Amino acid sequence: MSVTISRSGASRHGVRATADGRRTSRRRRATTAAAVLCALAGLLYAPPGTAAPGAPADGPDPIDFAVVVDVSASIDEKALDLEAEAAALISQGEISERSRATVIGFGSAEKTGQQPVYEACPPTVVDTAGRQELSDCVKDLTDREEHRLGPGTDFPAALSQALERLAEGGPEGAPKVVFLLTDGKLDVRDSPSYGADPTSRQENARKRLDDLLAQARREKVQIWPLGFGNGIDRKALRDMAARGYRDGCADISDAKPRMRVVQGAADVDKALQETFAAARCAKVEQGGPGEGPGELRVTIPPLATDGSITVIKRDPRVTTTYYDPRGRKVPVEGTFDGSRFELSGQNSPVEALRVKDPLPGEWRVRVKMPDGRRDGPVTVRAIWQGVLRSFVSLEPSAPRPGEEVVVQMRMQTRRGVVISDPGQLAGVKVTARLSGDGFDPVDVVLRDDGKGPDERADDVRYTAGLRVPREASGKLELTGEMAAPGIRSDRRPFATRISLENPKVTAGVTLDGHTVHPGGRVTGTLTVRNNDSAPHTLRLELRDQGTASPARIDPSRVTVEPGARERVPFDLRFDADAAPGEAGGTIAVVDATDADRTLRTSFLAVTVEPEPTWWDRWWWAVALACGVLVVGAGVVAARVLYGRRRDSLHGLVVELRREGRSLGELRVRGSGVRSYHFAVEGPSSARPSLRRRNSGSDGTYRLWRRDGGLRLRTPGGREQAVPRGGAVPLDHGLELLVRGERAPSRDRRSGTAGRDSGSRPRPAGGTPRAGAGRATAGRGTTGRTAPGGRPGRGSGGHDPAF
Repeated sequence: MSVTISRSGASRHGVRATADGRRTSRRRRATTAAAVLCALAGLLYAPPGTAAPGAPADGPDPIDFAVVVDVSASIDEKALDLEAEAAALISQGEISERSRATVIGFGSAEKTGQQPVYEACPPTVVDTAGRQELSDCVKDLTDREEHRLGPGTDFPAALSQALERLAEGGPEGAPKVVFLLTDGKLDVRDSPSYGADPTSRQENARKRLDDLLAQARREKVQIWPLGFGNGIDRKALRDMAARGYRDGCADISDAKPRMRVVQGAADVDKALQETFAAARCAKVEQGGPGEGPGELRVTIPPLATDGSITVIKRDPRVTTTYYDPRGRKVPVEGTFDGSRFELSGQNSPVEALRVKDPLPGEWRVRVKMPDGRRDGPVTVRAIWQGVLRSFVSLEPSAPRPGEEVVVQMRMQTRRGVVISDPGQLAGVKVTARLSGDGFDPVDVVLRDDGKGPDERADDVRYTAGLRVPREASGKLELTGEMAAPGIRSDRRPFATRISLENPKVTAGVTLDGHTVHPGGRVTGTLTVRNNDSAPHTLRLELRDQGTASPARIDPSRVTVEPGARERVPFDLRFDADAAPGEAGGTIAVVDATDADRTLRTSFLAVTVEPEPTWWDRWWWAVALACGVLVVGAGVVAARVLYGRRRDSLHGLVVELRREGRSLGELRVRGSGVRSYHFAVEGPSSARPSLRRRNSGSDGTYRLWRRDGGLRLRTPGGREQAVPRGGAVPLDHGLELLVRGERAPSRDRRSGTAGRDSGSRPRPAGGTPRAGAGRATAGRGTTGRTAPGGRPGRGSGGHDPAF
């Protein structure tokens, strides 16, 4: 869709080597180690300056390497076994089927029939068949006598052989690396080819080694020495690493060749895996060593785009099952949930599950031991590399000579996932180079520290200020580059031109919002001014979008009439299947009339948020309803509690009297008592008493509240009201008084209250009579004081219990 704007306004829009395979313990260890590095790769390699503009290569780049193993007499038997294991690890560890490996053993030539170098494995392409060939031929390294290697240590002969093989073709553009396994002691004192006497031979060999190290630097061959055995000559090893080619896969210290020393057999695979990863700009995550059977765990970070989970089993019969961070069993071959899997070495001492675009998080490896074996050592690690795309912007996009500009850069994965966590890029080094016509390139370091032109720290937008050279004319190219352990970045240039006069057209882009749901849109405004005498057609473009959050702009074309200055609204629409997260790419304004000159570029600062759930939309209503329910429940609970307290008989005292004299009493206890049952025992006797009873018992009275007053039911079923402050007449001249008893009585001189436990109360004075005659009706309202103590209560008194 296009829009035309006038002054009046705007409208909206190899070769195989064999071995004889002797069954010695050191060969078995070599075989085990060979399988380990078979599993180490799975990663990409990006030598400086080889990445072409555009998307990074989707498969692993090849590497051309030689493993040079010292088998001289200065290496003891244990160290020799470790070297053989290390050689197997490295030669089997490469994953690119285009890579090439060579394995060389060396000693010295001190007498007739001896040779200083033995090529155990000629240059071999590391494809499926090649790995098997390397696994076989590397076993032959430990038999130095059979291959007529002298006891000395001839570094020059070994390095010369490696450089010669690396110069013989190999994968085009592949980095060249030598892994040198030795105890680091040059010893050619008995090699006549270097001179007439031991002193001159050592001196001549050192000069020859100097020449070869210089040759390695010229031919861009890295040297990574690995020391074994006792009495390591560390200085010699450090010197070899420093004097070869120093520019590794990235301009960071971890990627530069350096010496490593292994002290014991347990450290071999770990040290070699880390060395191998460093030479390939990869990283190693240490998982659990443990004893099988059981589960081992290892973590793959979010930055990883290529990884390999290696399992050192040692026993080929051990079987494994792999589970991703979501707990799902993954296939050993094929694709699953956006990742591609390939298992190798399943029937060897070491196996590796290579994963392309792995799911980040903690992976689990379930280990099962073979029948007849209860446990055994197993180690799991992950070697990984992240392939990131770099995006650079220049503001202003078409600067004038001598003008200050701002350079910005950010990164995302090849799947379009924007890197937004600064912790994932710890130790990163970000640089940019401005080159063009009329001036020498200018380099600048970009930072994310919130200082100078960087507006906010830790937003993963690396920024720097730069002055365009005054000599600049014509074309300009800005290229960003990033280096960090385990990370490979492409080098995408931003092309523009110098502006030698006031621009004919200026443009700016703003977005009205920065969040959107899948299938939604964000509105924006294109501000444009045409200073030219002719109309200009502009294009709005989305560049470098990932596959995760595709979007489109409407309108995408705008025609601006001469002299017009307008604000054009536009919509940025996202697909319904856009993935949550920050959208990648940039918005560019291009002047199609002026040879597609880029007028403005801006990062697409929009975050796709998941569609709100029912809870997200209505949580406030649920909260309000819950509040109403809580208040209602509180009111109901209060009313129930009030009702229970109102109907409770707790604190009342039931007193039995005859002729105004107290014969005993019962106190009601318990706030939950709303019905009280008791009996009058021996009503016709001289000593009647009160007893608490259970409901349903014979001769039981029941006392309860109703309609604000007390009610009494007799054993015969007659129900009557208990007068407030008065007595209820009973048979045999007895009367029943109910009172509150909230405070002690002022005159309590006789009688003992019957207890709630049902114990018999003591008669209120006098000697009890045996037997009983017919009693007269109790009077109940005498107002007299009972003999023995308690005042009688008449109907005119007020009892607070009512």
